Amino acid sequence: MNLKSILLSVAEIYKFTARFFKEALFPPYEGREIMRQCFAMGNKSWFLITFTAFIAGIVFTKQSRPSLASFGAESWLPSLVSQAVVRSLGPLITGLICAGKLGSNIGAELGSMQVSEQIDAMEVSGTRPFAYLVVSRVVATTLMVPILVVYTDVVGLMGSFFMVNSINNSSFLLFFNEVAESVTYLDIFSSIIKSAFFGFAIGIIGCYAGYHSDKGTTGVGKAANIAVVVSMISIFVLDLVTLQVINLFR
Repeated sequence: MNLKSILLSVAEIYKFTARFFKEALFPPYEGREIMRQCFAMGNKSWFLITFTAFIAGIVFTKQSRPSLASFGAESWLPSLVSQAVVRSLGPLITGLICAGKLGSNIGAELGSMQVSEQIDAMEVSGTRPFAYLVVSRVVATTLMVPILVVYTDVVGLMGSFFMVNSINNSSFLLFFNEVAESVTYLDIFSSIIKSAFFGFAIGIIGCYAGYHSDKGTTGVGKAANIAVVVSMISIFVLDLVTLQVINLFR
């Protein structure tokens, strides 16, 4: 891919994003479709997120304990785990799972509609396919990923408590009192804002890849692959950028 094609792709993505904001800010709104997409995305992701977050909480706690124990600071384990989960681990786990699960689904779904010319048929019939197909999905991912991040944080901390309780027989109240003391409002607020950016990136990239997929049988697979890979890269880039901004307020 040469420089010219890269610049053209950036321009197309900019036009696509600008069209999203234009369609999203002005009525009529596709409220029913947005709610349907929110339910579908949450329903598709919660089991995988639950399993992954619980295991991640256990593994991170087990790996962190020996290092703290060598300094005689094992009692700091709940504080360390809670800050790591809320600040970084929870949003990253949720973002990557949603990029793989939702991004590929959006890219493949819109790609198959593009290949079968359903989107062109909707354009001809005047049913505003962009608002119905793209805006609803991007808004749904932007809303649902922060909600799933909060759920991931809770499940991850429950996994951490399970590990700590199995080792030290620590009480539930003591563990979560230490968690509440170590996690600040800035941590929670920044995690939610960051995850909203993750959700927007997943939605807009998945929709762009599907909406502009190549014709033919390989177009759907290529759209799903682009949606996943670019979404994951974007999540890490956004995580780095938001970290630098958040550190200015600490």
